[in-house]
Amino acid sequence: MAESIAEAVSRRRTFAIISHPDAGKTTLTEKLLLFGGAIQLAGEVKAKKDRIQTRSDWMKIERERGISVVTSVMTFEYNDTVFNLLDTPGHEDFADDTYRTLTAVDAAVMVIDAAKGIEPRTLKLFEVCRLRDIPIITFVNKMDRESRDPFEILDEVEQKLALDCAPVTWPIGRSKTFCGTYHLATNEVRGADTQERLTKVNDPEMASHRLPENERDAFVEETMLAIEACKPFDRKAFLEGHLTPVFFGSALRNFGVRDLIHALGDFAPPPRAQVADIRTVEATDDRMTAFVFKIQANMDPNHRDRIAFVRVCSGKLERGMKARLSRTGKQMGLTAPQFFFASQRQLADTAFAGDVVGIPNHGTLRIGDTLTEGEPLVFQGVPNFAPEILRRVRLEDAMKAKKLKEALQQMAEEGVVQLFSPEDGAPAIVGVVGALQLDVLKERLQAEYGLPVSFEMSRFSVCRWVSADNPAELDKFVTARRGDIARDLDGDPVFLAQDSFSLRYEAERYPAIKMVAIKEYHVAKAA
Repeated sequence: MAESIAEAVSRRRTFAIISHPDAGKTTLTEKLLLFGGAIQLAGEVKAKKDRIQTRSDWMKIERERGISVVTSVMTFEYNDTVFNLLDTPGHEDFADDTYRTLTAVDAAVMVIDAAKGIEPRTLKLFEVCRLRDIPIITFVNKMDRESRDPFEILDEVEQKLALDCAPVTWPIGRSKTFCGTYHLATNEVRGADTQERLTKVNDPEMASHRLPENERDAFVEETMLAIEACKPFDRKAFLEGHLTPVFFGSALRNFGVRDLIHALGDFAPPPRAQVADIRTVEATDDRMTAFVFKIQANMDPNHRDRIAFVRVCSGKLERGMKARLSRTGKQMGLTAPQFFFASQRQLADTAFAGDVVGIPNHGTLRIGDTLTEGEPLVFQGVPNFAPEILRRVRLEDAMKAKKLKEALQQMAEEGVVQLFSPEDGAPAIVGVVGALQLDVLKERLQAEYGLPVSFEMSRFSVCRWVSADNPAELDKFVTARRGDIARDLDGDPVFLAQDSFSLRYEAERYPAIKMVAIKEYHVAKAA
């Protein structure tokens, strides 16, 4: 019997993994796929110099530097639940990519290094999740190494994130003696994730026998304190974003990952309603709606393809259907939507709310675009952030200027950089959040387009989108400051300033002009 939309939605869990670099996120991703049955063998993440390519890190620069710089999407099924895992860059230079990914998830797993606790990047990503009311499950990783006291980690989460902690499991041993987890509510012991079965015990005393004799009393005392003093898990408080269930483990040594998969299935919410300009779209609505949160070009270098990553928000996306692109009002055929299973892709015949599918296209789709079955609505909230670094691109071969212009346009549509075209006809300026993005741009222009480039300082260091309630005021400002005005990819005006002082000075001189550092994508839509 065909599955109804409501049944399909109830089985979906779409989540991201957030962490500071080096907290073990890539290893955890790999093990979730392994124990979720998506891959047969985890390509172990080794020391950076001899690192094996993991399935969520495919770009050359990622393999060389041992970091994730683009968002990967992976789907797997476990215990009749469909999990859509969105892996995000841990490096802060790619914050804009991560923020956009967080618009497409319903829950997040926060990975904390047991020795380091809450690190700056974790804190920043958590704040984004809080802004979006995304419930968070916490995974304290690397318990097999020297680590801090678990209570100290819980206290830090509560103080720095203002988030109640409800430990669901407790580590049995630490560092060299770490050998599994004890479930505080059910008195079950889980050893290595390679064994599916749980062992039922009567109390922590029985679980302590897995440890050397000199550590048993301390474990029993700690566990009893955790049961009595810590908050019990409350799903309502979790879904509202006030409380996080906490799990301990070691992704590298296969401990605690199954606990995490079960928690995502049991606790995480099914696909949520999404806010559009004219109404709120429920996940169980009959008509298909979706939005683009990422574009990735050249995933397959042989085909120079461009994939738009689309989060389905309602209805049923079916291969071969026609969808309306809200930005242009035109119809486009979805002839070959794809699912991503680790490093493999396959055609998606049907996708439901919460699913993430790749739609191959040749520049038709942009980040923030909305697709519908005809309804003229636009989803809100896919942000564009003012870049912190502005540079001019210097081309070694001036004869290839046209090719560079096309390549930069494509990179900007993909979200690798932002592209600003000065009104006075001066050469284009690229904007990035962090310097590492320039390295990626340089490498990709060389590898994919055969364009060796370098970067020059621009006289500008700050940019803001400008608008006004009265169009005449905006025209007056743009005309007066023509040498400092550029247009972004959508043709919207941007004011370029030499420094923060100049920006404040002009803002005071032109009070009717709104200058903003965050722009929502494509709020205006075609008739």
